[in-house]
Amino acid sequence: MSDTTLNETPYHRLADLGITLPASPAPVANFSSHVIAGNLLFLSGQGPVHPDNTKHRGKVGREVTTEEAYQHARLTGINLLAVIHEALGDLGRVKQVVKLLGMVNADHEFKDHPKVINGCSDLMVNVFGKQGVHARSAVGFSSLPDQITVEIEAIVAFE
Repeated sequence: MSDTTLNETPYHRLADLGITLPASPAPVANFSSHVIAGNLLFLSGQGPVHPDNTKHRGKVGREVTTEEAYQHARLTGINLLAVIHEALGDLGRVKQVVKLLGMVNADHEFKDHPKVINGCSDLMVNVFGKQGVHARSAVGFSSLPDQITVEIEAIVAFE
């Protein structure tokens, strides 16, 4: 966790990290970016897409390094935070990041999927502190939509 005091908001922590939330990415097909059921927010998969809609593409372990893909997962986490902000109106409503599912567009020999998805996990802990610690799966796929390097979905509890 970053060197922040407990009374700082997630927005203060984002500012400390030099992060400005982008607009929430629009869905690319026939689905919603999120669904609320009770006090759970289910986030559709997001990818490493910049605000100008440029995307990181390629096979991790082949033309993309683990370190580069870690940064792509971090960018994906920023996009997830943008959706949370849009859905809840305030990141301060997050009680717990419950679960992440991290998918890596990986070469068949690649084995460091958890190191890649740590880019998102580390961000969640830095922004939410202990409420950012979550259950997680990090798995490899033979391809992802538009050949993006990573896709991550999340479940978040809120008040």
